[in-house]
Amino acid sequence: MEAKRVMMVMLALIMGMAFSAVQSTSFAPAPSPTSDGTSIDQGIAYALMLLALVLTYLIHAADILNY
Repeated sequence: MEAKRVMMVMLALIMGMAFSAVQSTSFAPAPSPTSDGTSIDQGIAYALMLLALVLTYLIHAADILNY
């Protein structure tokens, strides 16, 4: 009975050390973003300029048909 108790204590110590070793591993930091947002802003600006161009064309085309 005493040998079983000693084995259980040893197993608990070994498992405790193994789990603490697993938890203490540090992961690599996250990579930095590849874009700082300026390319997204530029894409939105181009889309808005294209929308303004299309609306201007449609308004002037409708204006010409009224004359």
